[in-house]
Amino acid sequence: MPHKIGFVVVSSSGHEDGFSARELMIHAPTVSGWRSPRFCQFPQEIVLQMVERCRIRKLQLLAHQYMISSKIEFYISESLPEYFVPYQAERFRRLGYVSLCDNEKTGCKARELKSVYVDAVGQFLKLIFHQNHVNKYNVYNQVALVAINIIGDPADFSDDSNITSREKLIDHYLGHNTEDPALEGSCAGKSDYISPLDDLAFDMYQDPEVAQIIRKLDERKREAVQKERYDYAKKLKQAIADLQKVGERLGRYEVEKRCAVEKEDYDLAKEKKQQMEQYRAKVYEQLELHSLADAELMRRPFDSPLQPLVHSGSPRHQPATLSLPQQEERVTENRFADPFPQEKPSSHSLDISPQHPTGDWAPPTIDPPRRTHLESLPYDERPLPAVRKQPGAAAVGPEKSDGDVSEGPRAGAAGDPEPLTEKALREASSAVDVLGEALVAGAYSKTWSHREDALLALYKQLMEMPVGTPKEDLKSTLRASVFLIRRAIRDIVTPVFQASLKLLKMIITQYIPKHKLSKLETTHCVERTIPILLTRTGDSSARLRVIASNFVQEMALFKEVKSLQIIPSYLVQPFKAKSSPHVALSQVALLARLLRDLGLECSGLTADSVMKFSVSALEHRVYEVRETAVTIILDMYKQHGASVLEYLPPDDSTTRKNVLYKTIFEGFAKIDGRPTDAEIRAQKKAATEEAEKRKKEEIKALQGQLAALREMQAEVQEKESDAVKAKNQDTQGRKAAPPDAAEIPDNHYLDNLCIFCGERSDSFTEEGLDLHYWKQCLMLTRCDYCKQVVEISSLTEHLLTECDKKDGFGKCYRCSEAILKEELPRHIKMKDCNRECLLRPPPRALTPCVTSVLPGQGPAGGVSDKVS
Repeated sequence: MPHKIGFVVVSSSGHEDGFSARELMIHAPTVSGWRSPRFCQFPQEIVLQMVERCRIRKLQLLAHQYMISSKIEFYISESLPEYFVPYQAERFRRLGYVSLCDNEKTGCKARELKSVYVDAVGQFLKLIFHQNHVNKYNVYNQVALVAINIIGDPADFSDDSNITSREKLIDHYLGHNTEDPALEGSCAGKSDYISPLDDLAFDMYQDPEVAQIIRKLDERKREAVQKERYDYAKKLKQAIADLQKVGERLGRYEVEKRCAVEKEDYDLAKEKKQQMEQYRAKVYEQLELHSLADAELMRRPFDSPLQPLVHSGSPRHQPATLSLPQQEERVTENRFADPFPQEKPSSHSLDISPQHPTGDWAPPTIDPPRRTHLESLPYDERPLPAVRKQPGAAAVGPEKSDGDVSEGPRAGAAGDPEPLTEKALREASSAVDVLGEALVAGAYSKTWSHREDALLALYKQLMEMPVGTPKEDLKSTLRASVFLIRRAIRDIVTPVFQASLKLLKMIITQYIPKHKLSKLETTHCVERTIPILLTRTGDSSARLRVIASNFVQEMALFKEVKSLQIIPSYLVQPFKAKSSPHVALSQVALLARLLRDLGLECSGLTADSVMKFSVSALEHRVYEVRETAVTIILDMYKQHGASVLEYLPPDDSTTRKNVLYKTIFEGFAKIDGRPTDAEIRAQKKAATEEAEKRKKEEIKALQGQLAALREMQAEVQEKESDAVKAKNQDTQGRKAAPPDAAEIPDNHYLDNLCIFCGERSDSFTEEGLDLHYWKQCLMLTRCDYCKQVVEISSLTEHLLTECDKKDGFGKCYRCSEAILKEELPRHIKMKDCNRECLLRPPPRALTPCVTSVLPGQGPAGGVSDKVS
């Protein structure tokens, strides 16, 4: 019968702080699930490992309310590639994809539960998340997954296939029909029946502790039906229905308590906690009152024996047992004294019992563990909960007393590590000769806690070595320790990896200086470990990448290592052809940080090596690597100036078509204080706009002056017309003019005539006269200071009385001309002017032409600044 399959998270492409993929292993009302990093690159992926090879029947995904992926693809595989090899797509077989709703109809307030029915066999499941749906709440373009549920059955039934067939044959002869409607809804009704208790919706609304009790009661109900104890089955059925309501209420209380804690309303949080405990105790008391809770069901979680991680309905459930890491998780979980333990990935057969039915429940007194407990480890770095396949294997040893709980995190590591294999003995023979077989066996153990203990024991041994120890013994011990450190650096378990770094740091900074060993030993330590450490900076786990990168930077700054100038030389080596993008990104990031911390002087770095590496990094396929290389080049330009330009192509339009080089050269301009191309274009645009604005203002002013001139012309024409009429009346009756003389009608005398200079032309239309006034008329000029058009004869009076700059002019007492006040003393002193100047016409320089273009005129309306 299909049931819920436990799983662990093997890897993920990344996550936001506080929303690791390990959250997917927990099903409870308060889980937050996994979120991708902010502004991440797509697609994102998560790889899950199921506890055993199984046939997947159904997948359930609970999407986030607004961080929604547009599409999720599913891949399955029997195994993963070798250690430290990136996950290859060809190892996984594509199952298909599902599309998720953009949730606009609900206003991004509801979560979509997507169920996918499949039929695939494997042990590794990969989920690939594509670009997110865009909405106003998802400001960082993230995708998220609140929970995932896998339902299926074990893939191998070879051991029990004969038994199953024999049972079916017996049922056939006894007349039992497996399709009997009376059995429908039970596990005997359908072979592909999926219990509602295995549905993801059940766990996401139920208190995890109550959910486990419901599952236990459901198992008893099925047993009662098989034994035809129908009254007891009816009683259990009603109890299950009531407990589901209880679990939902406790789940709501837990959510309210978490919200109160986030708001720092601790009074409300305490009230909710007490309310939960009282309500839980009351319910458990009712269960005992109705004889529905026995000692096994109501047993404390830390007293319960370890159960198989497979469903009790599986044909393999009897010989299967859970590995020790799961016991470590159980003990650790109870150390935190949560109001109820969180559900583990294998929720079918774990005995998670409710708390003791008393009014005020207090957690048991537990001594703090010696070392880091599993709860503090990322889920993708915990040991996999494997299923033992030896028939008849014991589930777990005797139960622990309260005094033994202090060693809970090391419960799985009890006893000595397994002996070394022949291959390991050959490989570590030199280390065994120096450090002993027991310690090396611990470092080679398959149990991560033994490996960590071996490194910590070696750390203590080296710290306690006396000063007078012979140099040869010290050197041999150091080299054997470095051998084990190299192996531990490759370990995927975080505590082991951190223990190796701690041991390496102690050897370099304390062991070698304490015993006054030569620099050759320090060089040996660095050169043997730094290549592996640089490889770990590209690990699939973001946490391990950060730890490795920070330690490499820290080690480069050790005074014992800094003088050797070894680490910087590794950072400027060209990228390998098949190197991981994470390795390349960590390498350039480390180089940038060490450049700021160490500089180029006495650091092992040269301008030539750094620039050659940075220019080659500009061609890398990863955007972040190219961006970091640009930052390094700009930092180098700040320190060394124009010498950096030798390694770059010339700064021309062809080179600037490349965005990276354009950014680099514009960065150089900013460093030098020169305007960039963008700033120059902006300045030119601003200057053009300002010139256009001045031109429009000038045209507007000239148009106003032109209107005034037209009024003057109209008045003069009216006077001239009256004079012509009077003259015609005086000459009436005189002898007529010769017939060939050209006559101008009296009423058209002023047509096509300039009233200022007296010139007449057929082109002197209304617009033609405007152009003549501004461009050609010898009697008009434009003031150079206020741009007003005035008659030449009145220019001096204008400058002295009307001009906007009249305060800057003075009148010469000899020639009466308007002279700039700062020039007036020199003008008077030179005595070049006299009263006859008033009789001379003004110089042509005082009659500049109008340079503006009248509105509505074509190119003919514009003129040059030359004197007419």
